[in-house]
Amino acid sequence: MEFKVVSFVLGNEDFGVDIMKVDSIVEFGKIIKIPESADFVEGVMNIRGKVVPIINLRKKFYIEDLDEEQKKRAKVVVINLDKRQVGLLVDDVKEVLSINQDQLEEPPSEIGGVGRNYILGIAKLNDSMMVILDIDKILSAEEKVELGNIMENVK
Repeated sequence: MEFKVVSFVLGNEDFGVDIMKVDSIVEFGKIIKIPESADFVEGVMNIRGKVVPIINLRKKFYIEDLDEEQKKRAKVVVINLDKRQVGLLVDDVKEVLSINQDQLEEPPSEIGGVGRNYILGIAKLNDSMMVILDIDKILSAEEKVELGNIMENVK
């Protein structure tokens, strides 16, 4: 079995998400901060006339955040999550890759914590590896509720 992933970079690491969950990729633009939202919620952004919450994956994964100059070159991967669109702020988008089942390994059992829940697997590529994320599990139930509340308040 083969599936396609959109690959992107966070820091020095490569990540991928199922292309079927991706709506679009856009330039990072003007953000409206939302008071009292989770630290990893960058704010909301107007994407083609829709107000879309933006998740800063660096903050979500506890990676040092980009500075303001670097953020100007960042990208937003717009995904479909629970019947709503959510933007994932990433350093850069690389390419669409085809991953075969035999290239994918379960994450090592030594990886603990919440992160293990949203790692679908580790893809072994020619000379590198890529963490494949399970987009449906990237946010906890509580975080999804919080995002829903944010979106209710901005309507």
